[in-house]
Amino acid sequence: MCAEAPGGPGLSSVPTGLYLRTLGSLGLALLRAWGCLGRTHHLPAHWSAFRDPEHRLVSFLWPAQLGGCGVLGVGIWLAATQGSFATLSSSFPSLSAANLLIITGAFVMAIGFVGCLGAIKENKCLLLTFFLLLLLVFLLEATIAILFFAYTDKIDRYAQRDLKKGLHLYGTQGNVGLTNAWSIIQTDFRCCGVSNYTDWFEVYNATRVPDSCCLEFSESCGLHAPGTWWKAPCYETVKVWLQENLLAVGIFGLCTALVQILGLTFAMTMYCQVVKADTYCA
Repeated sequence: MCAEAPGGPGLSSVPTGLYLRTLGSLGLALLRAWGCLGRTHHLPAHWSAFRDPEHRLVSFLWPAQLGGCGVLGVGIWLAATQGSFATLSSSFPSLSAANLLIITGAFVMAIGFVGCLGAIKENKCLLLTFFLLLLLVFLLEATIAILFFAYTDKIDRYAQRDLKKGLHLYGTQGNVGLTNAWSIIQTDFRCCGVSNYTDWFEVYNATRVPDSCCLEFSESCGLHAPGTWWKAPCYETVKVWLQENLLAVGIFGLCTALVQILGLTFAMTMYCQVVKADTYCA
């Protein structure tokens, strides 16, 4: 028999199975610890599954943030310089172009901020909040579109009735926005009144129209004979213009939906990756 080397038993005396299991456990523990450190600091290049969703989501949200900031800025500028510009509805006086732009811009910025913060911090709660908010907006838009096409006739009747009611506020104190909006629409679209130029007769209690209805603008031209006024109804004229540009409106709607679907996909992908990483590092 061979004598043992001084200093105790050699490696050959350790069972091979136990040795391999020990090395395997040690290596697995090191890999797990290394993986958790990598997720909170800098991940290795071949672990791109944990890193790419964050980069994609942040890169996707920055343009949205800038767009929302721009829309908000335009809304604030309109509110400061033009008052309640493009307020045509008497039932919803706050439904002006400026207010809509301010609300839309602020909402886009808020959602984008939640998404960016969730992606940078890899926070499951923020990512899920961003996903749910964006999903809610998407479903709300889809519902509004479906209801609009389903009840087009009723919406037409209500809109015309409400617009005619709003004509009585034309030129009155505190309704500069409505007055400017009607003047611009009648001048640019070469129309007069909601359904007919006679709509203005009820407003003035006389045979007259605003000067913006005149074929050739001049002071008090609205008091002249009807032959000098635009005859086309504004509601139908604007409706025809929208129908002629329906392709552009449809493309804009599809692009908006596509952007929202991409945002939902990126957010859920990163959320799942963070959940997997947390489970792996637990």
